[in-house]
Amino acid sequence: MRTLYVTEHAAQLRIRKRNLVVQLGRDSRRVPIETLDAVVLTGRADVTNEAIGELVARGVRISALSMTGRLRFSVGGPTKGNVLLRVAQHRAADDRGLRSELARWFVAGKLQNCHRAVARWSAAAHGGVERWKMQREADAIKDRLAALVLAPDEDTIRGIEGDGSRRYFRVMALHLGQSNPDLLFERRSRRPPRDVTNAFLSFTYGLVLTEVIGALEAVGLDPQIGYLHRPRPGRPALALDMLEEFRVALADRFVVAALGRRQLGPGDAEVRAGHAVYLTDDGRRKLLSLYDRFRQQEIEHPLLRSAVPIALLPTIQATLLARHLRGDLPAYPPFVAVR
Repeated sequence: MRTLYVTEHAAQLRIRKRNLVVQLGRDSRRVPIETLDAVVLTGRADVTNEAIGELVARGVRISALSMTGRLRFSVGGPTKGNVLLRVAQHRAADDRGLRSELARWFVAGKLQNCHRAVARWSAAAHGGVERWKMQREADAIKDRLAALVLAPDEDTIRGIEGDGSRRYFRVMALHLGQSNPDLLFERRSRRPPRDVTNAFLSFTYGLVLTEVIGALEAVGLDPQIGYLHRPRPGRPALALDMLEEFRVALADRFVVAALGRRQLGPGDAEVRAGHAVYLTDDGRRKLLSLYDRFRQQEIEHPLLRSAVPIALLPTIQATLLARHLRGDLPAYPPFVAVR
């Protein structure tokens, strides 16, 4: 999974002799299109119509993120896969029982990842009071997992997910406060982020979301038709559903580790009007460099019982979801990090 990240606002992307050329002033870089799977724009770069057409024709997805990591647009090639798979996907969305069951699996994966992260942070906590607070939240998240089994509908499932997430972020705040007191992270905030940690989290979520959209379309699923997230015009509901199981296991794991190692920090963001916190240009470049190396690491997949590159996880999970919707798997197995 080879992704080209373009961070410069003044960059221009065009095609020359089957190469993608990134032009910045007098400097340019050529990238053979056949070596790419995706292009992610994190600035206001210009892309020619010819470049868009050539990239899309060769199956290279183009995505653009705002300063906060919000997905601005994502452009891919023709829809792939069997049309019968998408028919099954739409039928499941219209069936209240199937819709709730899939929503339950997505949330179950997320809360299991939350519980394992909280338990890991609790074991490493300094001081009895902090450890007790973390263990209390870990027990509460475990209770939410048990309640999820009997949740009658999507609204109840969403409520369980929201409560579990709030408890998880309380523990994250305690953990980060011990590893790096300068971060001042208290709770999850977005649109806009109110502190540097939230700025890193939001931007990384946007990166993972672009990968999930590409994976779903690659196996022939419609990213717009989801089960946990309500459908809205222009909203990639299914991609947001699958993102839930990757928030903690991938994005948060990456951000917390980078902050703990002081690879990222307060100097990589700045406060703008309205107390909004955005990554600096250098901060985005640094995050993207670290994230690209992170994606190349391997992680154990509990169902496959083998180590796989992190970059392949969205494609693996999209394939498992497609198999479930086709009737090849009795249930959808969300990704849960082994450790």
